[in-house]
Amino acid sequence: MSTKLKAHIALTLVAIFYGLNYLIAKDVMPNYVGAFGFIVVRVIGASILFWGLGLFVKDKVSKKDFPRLILSALFGVGINMMMFFKGLSYTTPINASIIMVSNPIIVLLIAAIILKEKITRRKLLGIIIGAIGAISLIAYGKEVSLTGENVKLGNLMILVNAASYAMYLVVVKPLMQKYHPITISKWVFLFGLFIVLPFGYTEFMEISWKTMPLNMLLRVGYVILFTSFFAYLLNIYALKTIKASTVSFYIYLQPLIATGASMYLGKEMISFHELLSASIIFFGVYLVNTKSKTTFATSKNIH
Repeated sequence: MSTKLKAHIALTLVAIFYGLNYLIAKDVMPNYVGAFGFIVVRVIGASILFWGLGLFVKDKVSKKDFPRLILSALFGVGINMMMFFKGLSYTTPINASIIMVSNPIIVLLIAAIILKEKITRRKLLGIIIGAIGAISLIAYGKEVSLTGENVKLGNLMILVNAASYAMYLVVVKPLMQKYHPITISKWVFLFGLFIVLPFGYTEFMEISWKTMPLNMLLRVGYVILFTSFFAYLLNIYALKTIKASTVSFYIYLQPLIATGASMYLGKEMISFHELLSASIIFFGVYLVNTKSKTTFATSKNIH
């Protein structure tokens, strides 16, 4: 099996883990664990796992790379997780997963600015159309639903989360060529813990583990093991051989998984407005994904 094929399999698994996470994490918040408290649990759990594995990896990080690791922690753990969990506690799983589809478009924009990657006219049009779809979903979403208490605010937070994760993919990419995935993950989560702890300490201390039902404890375990540990590890593994923009494209699978699971369980039905907004975003994504000869940037891609 080729290295690239393994990377694509890894990304498919990541999409499944994240797609199911919209429903699994939603069931826990806020009745059993507050959004920020849940993040502290998630980061502590993943840090323990990564540092445990790190004992078997002989990899010394250069001092000059620590600022980039801290920046990766800020975007990949701090802002990313806090906005996602808080936003998910307000909005619906379907809305959240649809908005996350805008992530590849944001990655393309950031890569063009920071890495000087080329943007074609077709991709620029796709960015504009995708933004219209995301803004439509945020601006005209239902104020209250069975699974979301403040949908507009939640949608906006999920969009910030998508932008933060896109920034993380671009910032962490150069480290992939120098260090083992476990080495990067253990430092990113350790620095991330210091970032999220001030925000989630109070909610973390309020968690009543003894009275939490077993099915909720299993959901917390899923978030730690699959959407924190395995998802980040597999993502970083894939980034070693695949461009950040390609990695981000796998996020397109998340709405399909989240929506399918939500409808199968009878938790939520997709509305016409949500379907229309999703179609606009997917059309923008299609344009971003297709090639065109005319470009706005003349500088060479940096890999």
